[in-house]
Formats: sequence, structure tokens, C-alpha cells
Amino acid sequence: MDRFRELQAARVASTVPVPGSGDFTGPGFRRSDAEELLVRVGAFRVAAASNELIDQIRGLEDVKSAIAALQARASVAFDLAQRREQASADTPSSERGQGVGAQIALARRESPNKGSRLLGLAKALVSEMPRTMAALETGHLNEWRATLLVKETACLSVEDRAAVDEELAPDTGTFDGVGDKTIIAAAKAAAYRRDPRSVTQRAAHAASERHVSLRPAPDTMTILTALLPVAQGVAVYAALTRHADSARSGGDTRTRGQVMADTLTERLTGTPGGISGVNVQLVMTDRTLVQGDSEPARLQGYGIVPAEWARTLVAGEPAGAEAKDGAGAAGQAEVSTEYKVSPKSNEGKDFRVLLRRLYTAPASGELLAMDSKARLFPPGMRRFIETRDDTCRTPYCDAPIRHIDHVIPWHQGGATSLANGAGLCEACNHTKENPGWNTQTLPGGRHELEVSTPTGHRYKTTAPPLPGNASAPETTAGTVERQLQHPQAPARRPVLNTSGRSRP
Repeated sequence: MDRFRELQAARVASTVPVPGSGDFTGPGFRRSDAEELLVRVGAFRVAAASNELIDQIRGLEDVKSAIAALQARASVAFDLAQRREQASADTPSSERGQGVGAQIALARRESPNKGSRLLGLAKALVSEMPRTMAALETGHLNEWRATLLVKETACLSVEDRAAVDEELAPDTGTFDGVGDKTIIAAAKAAAYRRDPRSVTQRAAHAASERHVSLRPAPDTMTILTALLPVAQGVAVYAALTRHADSARSGGDTRTRGQVMADTLTERLTGTPGGISGVNVQLVMTDRTLVQGDSEPARLQGYGIVPAEWARTLVAGEPAGAEAKDGAGAAGQAEVSTEYKVSPKSNEGKDFRVLLRRLYTAPASGELLAMDSKARLFPPGMRRFIETRDDTCRTPYCDAPIRHIDHVIPWHQGGATSLANGAGLCEACNHTKENPGWNTQTLPGGRHELEVSTPTGHRYKTTAPPLPGNASAPETTAGTVERQLQHPQAPARRPVLNTSGRSRP
């Protein structure tokens, strides 16, 4: 094994600087050093022989682990530096460190939530688990497996966590050749031996973290997940299983899994198809809806869906239409049309579809604006921003929108308008209020924001393209302004926002 590692190190060192050397660590490390590292990695030549290729793959994996360790040390150092700067600025001690995880997330192109977890991982490795850190630096563990060890010892005191770290000693090759489950089991057992009470309390506390989540799956499917205490989870699954077995024994031709899924939907919503008093925000072009165009639609909270699927959802004959004036400045028109629909999934039960037409600029695809003199965004404007932004507008964060807030704060003269509004998740909206964080809108095509952090780094985020404008070129501010001055110009591109509702 030692000879193998020496061979790895020799091969990698010939082309890639090893993290930890004088050239790439310490106070002299600059971004240009990292760029030079990238250049050298780009010059790496892939071997020809199979045995050499495996040696290269293993060596590069070790380098990835070493870089992850260096990132962890840099993250802890950054946290300390930010706390010192905040202390010198007389920031209350309880507020020091706020926004650090979000800045690390932006630098690593990750979501703010993951940035906080990466910072917690770094602190545990650097300050409390030196043997695990050494294993990461030398390639005995990768970042994910180091995360598993940190996670399973999170309930322990600093002293007990250090003792478990010493007992397992991953840097000695303790976990060579084992899988994730073995690592988790070893860490759990060691933690329980050190402090059984804390482990038991952690299990009791876990019940307070029960929740339900939804995430997209391929082919217009979603994954509904419920984190439940074991007794409730087993009971729910057993009830669905019993019903499915009973239905199939009675001649139901659906598969067991299909019956369980359909039963879950019916029992939770009260209707066989599951559509009961819930808005389904579907954004599509008029061509897709009425002309059979293949341009995909966008389902809010899910993402892109096929055109035919979208048409099926809203298929039916118009039962009536009522035109409404857009609330605010010219350039935004809204038409509510009720469709009486009898989808197969609802077994003939009628429900209504509310159709709104939101006009976009033809070149950029930007939704046209409306303004309000109120401090709070009115419902129509909130819906407009939610449709435009789709998910949280912080770079790399795709969490659901929870807050609609001003880009330039109201107390600084920011207007309650579409241009000065942005959809954010709760965590990101709180983060941007910390000292040193600033956001501004940029002129041009689709709604674009520039986020600047306390360190002076800047990140841009652009509203996602709407259906029919995926590859639209950017336009100048003057072009947008001219179109807003002539809202009746025929060049406007309508985007239809349909909301599926049950009959009141």
C-alpha cells in the first residue's frame, strides 16, 4: 500500500502541485495561484496503458480530497477573519458570523443551505477531528465520507468527538475498502459508547424534525418525501400496502405500487385525481396552447414540462371570459378566462382554469412592468414576480420562493415595482440584510441582479427564460423602455399563465 501511494504521489506531483506545498498555501496564496493550478491540471496528459490510467484516476482522487481539506481550512480561516472584522465594526457578538456560510456558498457555486453545512463540516474537521482531517488530506477519505463521520458525531461534546476521532483514526487506513454503511455503523457505535445519553436524546429530538418535501423527478413526475418517526412511517406504509393488496385481490388491474400511489393522493386531497382547490401555475406561450406548437411550458415549483402534457392539463372548451385591466402601469395586460374541464384523472368532475396573459418584450423575453406606490407588494405583483423568478434569485439557490422583497430597500428609496422586486427564499432574504451585502438591478434584457458581498465579490443572477424565449438575445435598456411606452405594439409576445382550480 505504501509503495502504491508513493507511486501515486510521484505521478501526480509531476504535473499537479500538491496542496499543502509552499506555493499554494499560507498568506501568500492568491487567486492567481489557483488559476495556475488549473492551468497545470489542464496540461495533465492521460496515460495510454490501463494500469497507468487506474493509477492516475486514484492519484487524482487523492488530490481532490487534499483540495477539499484545503478548502475546509480556508473556510475556517475566512469565518475567523469575518468575525474579527465584524467585531471591529462593533457588531453585536450574537450577530457575528452571519452571512459567512452564504459567502462560502457563492464562492463554491453552491446553495446557501449547503454553504452553511460546508462551513460546519470545515469547523468540525479543523477544530475537533484532526485524524479525520488528516485522512482527508492524504486521500484515505473523500469529502463525502468525512462528512458522514462528522454527521454521526454531531451530538457529542468536543471532548467525546475528539475521542471517537482518535478511536477510529481514519488516517491509518481504518476504512480502506469499506462502504458508507460500514463507516456510519462504526461512527454510531463509537459515539454510543462514549455518550449513550446524548445519542438517545438525539434520536428523541429527531421526531421534531419531521417534515414533508417535494422535488422534481424526470418525465413530469415528482418525489413526495415524508420524514416521519418510525412508528408513524411504518403505520402509513402498512395501511397503503393493505389497501393495495385488497384492491388487487378484488380484481384491480393496477400494479401494487400504482394503487398505493393513487390511494395516497386520494386520501390526502379528497379527490381521485388530487386536484382540489389548489392553484397549478403553468406558464406557456399562446402558440403552445392553441396552435399545437412544441415549445415546452414551465410548471411553477417543478420546471419544464412537454407542450403536449401542458395542453392536456388545460384541455377543454371555454365556458366564458372576462377581461381585466392590468394593475399598474401600461405594458402588463391580464385576461382571466375560465375553462370548464373534465379531465380523465378526475373521473368527469369539472374544475375551472383561470387563464392570465402576461406580455413579454419580444427580444429579451422580459415580462413588462407595473408599479405600485404601496410599501408591500400587492397580490397581483407578487404573482407576477413569482412567475418571472420561479425560484429564489440568489445565485446557485433554487429553493422555493417564500418572500417577495425590494432589491433596493424601501427605506433607501427603493420602489415597489417589478424591476425592484425579487423572489427569495426566507434564508436568502435575511442574509441580504446583513451589513456589507448589497443588491442592484442591471439594465438590459431579462431581469438581472448583481449581488455584492462584504468582501467585495460580485455575482450576477438572471431571471430564468420564459417559454418561447429560451434563446432570446439580450436587449438594451432603451429598447425595453420604448416597448413600455407603447404597450399596444403588436410585437409583444404573450405568455399564458394558467391556474388549475376546482369548482368553488
